[in-house]
Amino acid sequence: MVYETGNRTIDDAVACVLDGGMIDRTDAIALLAQPVDDLAAAADTVRATLGDGTVDACSIVNAKAGNCAEDCGFCAQSAHFDTGIETHGFLDPEEILAAAKRAEADGAQRFGIVVAEKGVSKEKRPEEWADVLRAVRLVRDETDVEIDASLGLLTQAEADILADEGLNHYNHNIETSPQYFDEIVSTHSFEDRLKTLRRAKNAGMDLCAGVILGMGETPADRVDAALELRKIGVSSLPVNILNPIEGTPLGDRESAAISKTDLIKTIAVYRLLHPTARVRLTGGREVNLAEDEQHWPFEAGADGLLTGDYLTTGGQDAATDIEVIEDAGLAPNMAVNEFDPENVKANANRDGADAAVESRPDD
Repeated sequence: MVYETGNRTIDDAVACVLDGGMIDRTDAIALLAQPVDDLAAAADTVRATLGDGTVDACSIVNAKAGNCAEDCGFCAQSAHFDTGIETHGFLDPEEILAAAKRAEADGAQRFGIVVAEKGVSKEKRPEEWADVLRAVRLVRDETDVEIDASLGLLTQAEADILADEGLNHYNHNIETSPQYFDEIVSTHSFEDRLKTLRRAKNAGMDLCAGVILGMGETPADRVDAALELRKIGVSSLPVNILNPIEGTPLGDRESAAISKTDLIKTIAVYRLLHPTARVRLTGGREVNLAEDEQHWPFEAGADGLLTGDYLTTGGQDAATDIEVIEDAGLAPNMAVNEFDPENVKANANRDGADAAVESRPDD
């Protein structure tokens, strides 16, 4: 396939990717300087050629909230910062199953169990570890969604057990580039995160690992983070956009330190760097993009999203997300969960009408 726009930088990059090659750091940084419309269209061509025309949805549950000993500067759940969030220990596995069933009904293909801590430890917290495994088994056996988890740092033995229990993906974001990481986190290293990703991959799990944009990093940092993820090999690349939380070191700003244009360019370059991965728009999109702008990333190569609520902030309902997907000319992925998108939208409209009636003052 020949892709020609007259922009040599873009055309050469697309040709390289579609011929099975890989663009390098110099190419990626040069692409970020190109016109956004041309770059987005090129990335969308790569997605359309190598992808399946669908947007994959995942959903998560905050299975253990707050009191985390790590000091990630963006995180409302760190015990180092006063953010006023509600905290709780590991949920009853039946509650996690109920959340998974709700996500499945709303069209999620994947469901993630997420904890706030450095790592779920088989040795240090055996009762919690047992609950994690029970929750994985329940979701595995009683739903059709793929079961994922984000449990912090892992030993190889822990990773092997999780894989044996049927965990499909392990999520462990690297957040930013190696050179900028220490500006955001001091209680563990970038290499610590890479070690856990390697262990999860060695155990046979696919990797879901991504970044947070708008924390003060440079465009080169954004490229370097994506290159680290390419080296380790991810099948899902979550792209979070900073949602500043009051009380955190990054909470003194109104929105992420990245323009909408640069956001779209970055997503397009991530598609070219990761031509067959799911480039997944996740946290912070509603804060940084208006509802009628949220289709833009999906016209620039993105083909995944996180639907529903996030860990400590509310998200967007599944019906609205389906409409965003359709606005981009794409369709929800139904390969795993054969839900009915029109029924999801109809239920949302009905629930909204019911809520309006309930809140109407008495005559």
